[in-house]
Amino acid sequence: MAIQPGVPEQGHVLLVDDDERLRKLMARYLTENGFAVTTAASAAQARDLLRSIDPDLLVLDVMMADETGLELTERLRADRAPSLPILLLTARGAPEDRIAGFEAGADDYLAKPFDPRELLLRIRALLRRRVMPSVLAGPVQLGAAQFDAERGELVTPRGRVRLTGAEAGLLAALAARPNQILSREALADLLAMDETGERAIDVQVTRLRRKIEVDPREPRFLQTVRGRGYILKPGA
Repeated sequence: MAIQPGVPEQGHVLLVDDDERLRKLMARYLTENGFAVTTAASAAQARDLLRSIDPDLLVLDVMMADETGLELTERLRADRAPSLPILLLTARGAPEDRIAGFEAGADDYLAKPFDPRELLLRIRALLRRRVMPSVLAGPVQLGAAQFDAERGELVTPRGRVRLTGAEAGLLAALAARPNQILSREALADLLAMDETGERAIDVQVTRLRRKIEVDPREPRFLQTVRGRGYILKPGA
């Protein structure tokens, strides 16, 4: 593992890839562009690092020998890093592979080989999305729960529920326009998603409904308007 300081205000990236050459190239490029970078060569090493550091974003290779990036993403979402933005990297760039990444809890997906400038743009977009919920003026009521936009979490009678960056960003985008229909395309644009963004929106809606709805199969708050998109109907 290695730590490269960078410029603090750009953010701290944990970069996990078992390809040493690519890992070093990415770390150097991100450092040159003002990021602090910590690197790990395996999922196990990344888990150890996450016990002692608090990065702003995780860049994670999918195909690793000890544990896949999808498996690590699922474990992190269920455990200690539910809201940490995660960007997956993989040589498998088919739409189905990308959707699998989003279903595991990733916020974005970049297929190899890629231009390092695109990596930089994706990272910056994810970091912007992470702070986007703070533009809401106050909590949003969703039945017995409230969406705390500042913290990116739900406050429920049973306690606080952390949202992923993508979930919080989607809920914030809808909550900023209550009772308005937003198309998948519009939501993908607001969340700076790529060409698979519209399908990814459907995945994030499904994940979000499991957290905000009493019965996700019969949603009360986050509803589908057939052929047009989604609408958030907040209320007690």
